[in-house]
Amino acid sequence: MNIRNIAIIAHVDHGKTTLVDGLLKQSHTFRENEAEMKLSCILDSNDLERERGITILAKNTAVIYRENNEDYKINIIDTPGHADFSGEVERVLNMADGAVLVIDAAEGPMPQTKFVLKKALELNLKIIVVVNKIDKKNARPLQVLRQTEDLFLELASCHEHLNYTALYAIGKEARAWKEIPQDKHTGNLKPLFEAIIKEIPEGQKDLEKPFVMQICTFDRDSYLGKLAIGRVLAGKVKINDWVSLMDEEKLIKNFRVEKIYTSLGLKRVESEKATSGDIVQLAGIDELEIGMTVTSPQLQVGLPKIHISPPTLKIKIGPNTSPLAGREGKFTTSRQIKERIEKEKETNIGLKIEYVGDSFEIAGRGELHLAIFLETLRREGYELQIGKPEVIIKDGSEPFEITHIDVPAEFIGAVTEEMGTRHGELIDMNQENQQVKFKYKNSQRNSLGIRNSLLTKTRGTAIINAEFSGYAPLSPEMERMRNGAIISTETGKSVAYGLDSAQQRGVLFIGAGVDVYEGMVIGLNSRHQDMEINPCKSKKLTNMHTENSDKAIQLVPPFNPSLEQFLDLIGGDEFLEITPKNLRLRKKYLTRVDRVRAERAGKI
Repeated sequence: MNIRNIAIIAHVDHGKTTLVDGLLKQSHTFRENEAEMKLSCILDSNDLERERGITILAKNTAVIYRENNEDYKINIIDTPGHADFSGEVERVLNMADGAVLVIDAAEGPMPQTKFVLKKALELNLKIIVVVNKIDKKNARPLQVLRQTEDLFLELASCHEHLNYTALYAIGKEARAWKEIPQDKHTGNLKPLFEAIIKEIPEGQKDLEKPFVMQICTFDRDSYLGKLAIGRVLAGKVKINDWVSLMDEEKLIKNFRVEKIYTSLGLKRVESEKATSGDIVQLAGIDELEIGMTVTSPQLQVGLPKIHISPPTLKIKIGPNTSPLAGREGKFTTSRQIKERIEKEKETNIGLKIEYVGDSFEIAGRGELHLAIFLETLRREGYELQIGKPEVIIKDGSEPFEITHIDVPAEFIGAVTEEMGTRHGELIDMNQENQQVKFKYKNSQRNSLGIRNSLLTKTRGTAIINAEFSGYAPLSPEMERMRNGAIISTETGKSVAYGLDSAQQRGVLFIGAGVDVYEGMVIGLNSRHQDMEINPCKSKKLTNMHTENSDKAIQLVPPFNPSLEQFLDLIGGDEFLEITPKNLRLRKKYLTRVDRVRAERAGKI
């Protein structure tokens, strides 16, 4: 069978996964009754992916398309679009021979568009450009295509890179065209299928050479154990064949192939053999790691490890040590957390882990990358505490970002003020109609929390994207942006009477009837100084009736920050307590006496 291997790449929310939905349905991968049940974002099977509407993990599927009485198998790799998950893109692109670059017809090429296209061209992948969402009210497909041409001219390293096919599409309706149509309510994805078959190189080659496959990811099966997933680069392999597992030039062990699977739609299909060009899953190789090479025993030559861009942000994780520890989680010990982190390290190769006593230092690509991992642990029943995120400093240099901000013209002042406070350097600014686009260069250290701050100041209208620009000498550190903490001085249950005086001085994280302990941060002060308060204080009962004392206490609904918002709020002298049921901010030193001693000793 003719094989085509393609990756779907794009900036976040430009329509990759929705376009894959259309390819799956129009290739008749599902029966008619199944197709009606599969609504949208079929490959986003993870709960967090569905909740957030983003792709987090790269996934592969396959469809069979018939053209001119020939069957073509198209292996499709759906990749994340958020910059924090760029490691997933780098990990799987070498399984493809070509890429479908999806670009929003209104937004045009964005920072992550540039990143993924650069990686695809470095691998010399054949590119098909799809200008998606041409039905949007503010769509400008021809202008976007010109901007894309400029991007290719900037990134191309040979004239072959400039030879690409461009299509127009409405992904949610599964329609594509070679030219902008007069009637956008007719058509299907046939032009895209035809472009893939015509433009993307044939996957099968080097069939007579010894078997070689690089492991790009793996899956787990309760019966078969680990399944090595990758593209067969040369040769062929059959069930019961012996293969060698290589870590670059080092032989790990010889294994016997127990099962071979290929993909078709969402299903795993058992096969007798795997041939060059196909993306397959091999069972029987237990000691694998991503990046290792599986070869014929006669060859035993390993391929270079897959290069992943280094992490730029780190955070310290440890077992929960608060007075409420162990009440809400199933896994609370350092050993259990370590086992889970080791398991994550196998698949999430963008994470780097170091062990410091009972704690662990986790390094990732950004706040969202770390937040998704922590939220996953939380949902699995783990209880832990984390410190303040810190950027990774190398030889007196720190990571810098190019921040792109798109806001209505009325918020120019708010953006300028915010970026000035963060020592951002304005690179470019232009206005179209009533929308203004800023381009700033600023240190990642000063960018922490910028998203939530700008969304608040622009009433949720700002569109913020960032791209890593490299390391540079340390920039001046911005002044502390967060207000002081409202700290509980007592342990017990919060009472409306005690919280009433606190809410007049700031914003509360809790309501009445909540378990609190000494040293727990129950809110943010309206000033920069920390303030201690007794939230468990109740009203003294007397037989005297006065107009003021008999008034009902009205508590303002508490502010419940998300995990990502808490990552922005954590102070250097605080921990965030994460349990399956609650997120609690607390001081590292719970009592006032301990905090004073630690401050005098220079520990905080």
